[in-house]
Amino acid sequence: MSDMTHLLVVDDDREIRDLLTRYLSRHGYRVTAAKDGQEMRKYLADRNIDLIVLDLMMPGEDGLSLCRSLRAEGGPPVVMLSAMGEDADRILGLEIGADDYLPKPFNPRELVARIKAVLRRSHVVNQAQAAPSGSISFCGFILDQAQRRLSDATGAEVVLTAGEYELLVALASRPRRVLSRDDLLEITRGRSAGPFDRSIDVQISRLRRKIEPDPADPTIIKTVRSGGYIFSPEVQTL
Repeated sequence: MSDMTHLLVVDDDREIRDLLTRYLSRHGYRVTAAKDGQEMRKYLADRNIDLIVLDLMMPGEDGLSLCRSLRAEGGPPVVMLSAMGEDADRILGLEIGADDYLPKPFNPRELVARIKAVLRRSHVVNQAQAAPSGSISFCGFILDQAQRRLSDATGAEVVLTAGEYELLVALASRPRRVLSRDDLLEITRGRSAGPFDRSIDVQISRLRRKIEPDPADPTIIKTVRSGGYIFSPEVQTL
């Protein structure tokens, strides 16, 4: 792991901040720790942060609010931590824009694995494959793979999380082909779905809100009953 990979741990619990800083540092990361959103923003303004490990439950501005603002500003990927391990809380975190979610208590080794997976997806660490240089056009949108940017028919940028971008590329580069949740997880995250894993469904829902004329009646990313999803429009490679 490159020493240049810079993580920001945001947690109001000093003991947890210190433990995570030491553990992640031993795994080759550069780590900065912040106790709240104010410190987080200060470090983001003057340091190059590759990924944020963000606690959900904090006094004042909580993790959900901070994650929402990070997504609106196009901030770095987020792995959210929470003592609230219910499915509803996990789904809410993903809907807000977290790239992954880990309930407390957790095995630190699993956190490292999740961080590596998110960094691979966001192309921060793993540069083994050259980034695609082509663009994909569909329904007035332009998906520029060189710049990792989606723009609408007016040229305005549609802000996507790293996970949403990878999912859209997976779908748009395989038009009119049914892809199961397992297919999409394998393509975007390199793993299979668990029996209760609905992270792909959450990201599909978020993508639909950003690109569908009517997210309640999707025409771009359609659901195939008992099959998965299909990217239905005509696609042109530019």
